[in-house]
Amino acid sequence: MTAVSDPLLTELLDLALEAARRAGALLRDGRPDDLAVAKTKSSPIDVVTEMDIAAEKLITGFLSEHRPQDGFLGEEGASSPGTSGIRWVIDPLDGTVNYLYGLPTWAVSIAAERDGETVVGVVEAPMRGETYRAVLGGGAYAGERRLAVRPSPPLDQALLGTGFGYVQSRRAHQADVAQRVIPRVRDIRRGGSAAIDLCDVAAGRLDAYYERGLNPWDLAAGALIAREAGGLTGGRPGEQESGELTVAASPGLFAPLQELLEELGAWHD
Repeated sequence: MTAVSDPLLTELLDLALEAARRAGALLRDGRPDDLAVAKTKSSPIDVVTEMDIAAEKLITGFLSEHRPQDGFLGEEGASSPGTSGIRWVIDPLDGTVNYLYGLPTWAVSIAAERDGETVVGVVEAPMRGETYRAVLGGGAYAGERRLAVRPSPPLDQALLGTGFGYVQSRRAHQADVAQRVIPRVRDIRRGGSAAIDLCDVAAGRLDAYYERGLNPWDLAAGALIAREAGGLTGGRPGEQESGELTVAASPGLFAPLQELLEELGAWHD
């Protein structure tokens, strides 16, 4: 593992790894057989379970205990500005619908921002037995294995990951875009966890990934991991990744995929 020379970044990474490990164990080992939906968000199929809420409380409690001046942005409501210049961006359970159905593709995602820039990212995927991590400038790893994106294929030989939102009108347009992307690429996979999809780009399991409608907590950790593995991330041409559009790909594939998605209107509903 590459040593991180900044003691603050080392501290943040260690805390993120431990918080993600604890939350992942809670989610893996504490899942009740009768797990039910606790509430819905953007639509009746955009769900939160009691375990999402418990995992976020565990993470924010642990981090606050060690760094009480830091801020938070969390999917299940944790939000505070902090005074240290550090903000934690947390998705306690990315892939909630997978988790609800007992499917294995879900993760805990924790990123740390320093003055608005993501400097640490951890994605814990308990059912895979994998922990992905990255520090700005220090490379990306799964365990002790350094991650690297795949060599860039031509677009028509690329395996893409994507996802769909929960609002009906958005889903319909995303399905239309995917229908038009499929004949232009090798194939598309839809895993159900943006954080894991981004890590799969980093690990060379996907050539690229795109999705509209992600929130900061969905992408903060995974996008850093993808970049530190040699990938490029962004949104529409010339823009950063955002809720409008997120694209991650190996360098030679990034621009052709961006151009295709721009042509197909993947950035709007």
